[in-house]
Amino acid sequence: MSEKKYSANSLARGLEIITLFNEETPTLSLAEIAKKLGVSRNVPYRLLYVLQSIGYVEQDESTKRYNLTPKVLELGFSYMNSMEFPKIAQPYLEGLRDELGATCHLSILDGQDVVYVGTAVVRGVSTINVDIGMRLPARSTANGRLLMAFTDPYSEYTKGLEKEIETIREQGYAITEGDFHPSISSVAVPIFYRTGQIMAAINVVVTDTDFPVGFINDVALPKALEVVKTLSNYTGYQEQISINK
Repeated sequence: MSEKKYSANSLARGLEIITLFNEETPTLSLAEIAKKLGVSRNVPYRLLYVLQSIGYVEQDESTKRYNLTPKVLELGFSYMNSMEFPKIAQPYLEGLRDELGATCHLSILDGQDVVYVGTAVVRGVSTINVDIGMRLPARSTANGRLLMAFTDPYSEYTKGLEKEIETIREQGYAITEGDFHPSISSVAVPIFYRTGQIMAAINVVVTDTDFPVGFINDVALPKALEVVKTLSNYTGYQEQISINK
């Protein structure tokens, strides 16, 4: 076997070993790994030694069982960094839209503007048309106020919104009712980087004529929160995202 082919096979086997660990089997013995791979113990022994030496796997000295280390998360971060986050988030936006029957957006803060980088529209429901790349004044939208609250809450641009900004920071989400448009309400929730800094916001937009009173608080907010928890976990954010109503 050529050296290149051997190296490729070793890499494939090493990645295969990493995927053997999961919620049901967080630790594995050498014998269990060999059995799952369908090989003799010598094969995973050498690969586990390499994985251990570069920090992806560790072995309990007393039980001799192996487990993954947090360094494995870096593989996921590399994937996240190699893709545009909106592409990753888009299926979740569409799933949230389909579940709620309401238009959903993904946005980031750029200076004093909120910039829309993802959208999942409900056809036939009258809301403000939002295209990818569209900018709106951050202080006039739920997602913009949320992003400001967790980015630069005490800037000149938030003057007059101090009380609301403080409320947003305390409760963990933002709601606007008729602020941007008389018949439109919106709720926005945060997506965090693994460092704890806010990365983006997802907001759900509804019209007074198409949705019942209480829909934003009772239905849209908890469902949107589930989505941002998942997306924040993808970035490596480990803290619990909670809200205080």
